[in-house]
Amino acid sequence: MTQAAHTPTSSGKQMLSEQVYASLRDAIMRGDYGPGDALKPQELAKEQGVSLAVVREALLRVVGEGLADRLPNRGFAVPAFSDRRWQEIAEARRTIEPVMLRMSIARGDIDWEARVRAAHHRLTRTPAYVPEEGEYYSAAWSEAHRVFHRTLLEGCGNPVLLDTFDRMWTASELARRWSAQRAPDRDGVQEHRLLEEAALARDADTAATALVQHLTLTAAGLADHPPHELAKDS
Repeated sequence: MTQAAHTPTSSGKQMLSEQVYASLRDAIMRGDYGPGDALKPQELAKEQGVSLAVVREALLRVVGEGLADRLPNRGFAVPAFSDRRWQEIAEARRTIEPVMLRMSIARGDIDWEARVRAAHHRLTRTPAYVPEEGEYYSAAWSEAHRVFHRTLLEGCGNPVLLDTFDRMWTASELARRWSAQRAPDRDGVQEHRLLEEAALARDADTAATALVQHLTLTAAGLADHPPHELAKDS
C-alpha cells in the first residue's frame, strides 16, 4: 500500500519537473533571461506554483545542457557572455563535425541520402522568424536546423560521436541564438544548400570545408557583437 501511494506522487513530481524544465529552457532560448541573469529557485517556484525541489531538479537539467551555470554559494544563472567560452565550443565543433561528415559521406547509404534531402527540405520551408516569438529564431526553425545538421552526420554510424554532437549542439545553441541578428548579409540558406549538395554528391572535401566555414561564421558573428549589444538595441 505504501508503495502504491508513493508512486503517483513520484510520477507527479517528475511531470512537474519536466514542465518546469521545458518552460525554463524555452524562456532562456527566447531571451527572457539575458547573459548573466540570475535564475532564482524561490522566484521560479512561486511563478510556477511548484516546490523548490522540483525547481532545483529542473535547474540542474538546464545546467547539464550548458544553458545555465551553477555558481558556488550564489545559486544559478544564465551563462555570462564570454568570448572564450563560446569560441572554445565552436573550436570543438569545427574539429569534430567535419570528421563526422566525412565519415557520413563515406558510409551513408541511400536511406541516409533520403533523410538528408528531407531534412533540408523541411529546413528551407520552415519560417526562421515568426512575430509571436520575437527577434530570435523560431522554435520550429531551430528544431529543423538541428535535425538537418544531425542528419548530415548520422551516416557516420557512430553513436558515441553522435552523443558528442548532441552535447555540443545544445551547449552552443544559446550562443547561436544570441548571434542570430548579427549577420544581416549572411546567406544561411545558401550555406545549408551547399552542405546538402556536397554531401549528396559525395564530395567530402567541399562538404567539410563548407561546414567549417558555416560554423566559423556563426562564431565570428558572436565574437564581433557581444549579446549585451543586442540587449541595448532591443
